[in-house]
Order: sequence, then structure tokens, then C-alpha cells
Amino acid sequence: MIYKVYYQPSKNISPRRESTESLYLEADSEVAARALVEEQTEHNVEFIEALDGAALEYEQQSANYHLTEFTK
Repeated sequence: MIYKVYYQPSKNISPRRESTESLYLEADSEVAARALVEEQTEHNVEFIEALDGAALEYEQQSANYHLTEFTK
């Protein structure tokens, strides 16, 4: 499944809507998606949203859409 992860670029930054960024990744579950981001980055994860159907199609039309792949 594809997940959209909303995050702050650093764990030292308090969450603020103005500085929230997002990335897209493929994972088996929301828990796996969170673990992957936390292991591979210094991001402060705010929220993870599962995307499928119409929501996924809508996001794929965005110029900013691309799947993030982490190396293990």
C-alpha cells in the first residue's frame, strides 16, 4: 500500500503547519511505514495517511508525487 507521511524535517522542531513536509512510500502497514521513516531519517513524523483508490489517483496527479525508496 502507498502511504503519505507528513513530517517535520528535524526531531528538534516543534510541529507547525507552515513547515510540514510530506513524502510518499510503499509499505506493508502504517506501522512499517513509520518504522522505515524513523530508521532512515531524522524526520519528526506527524501523521501517516494510507492512500488508495481516488485519493491515490489524485495524489499521483501532483507534480510533487514520487515514491521515496530507502536503502537498507
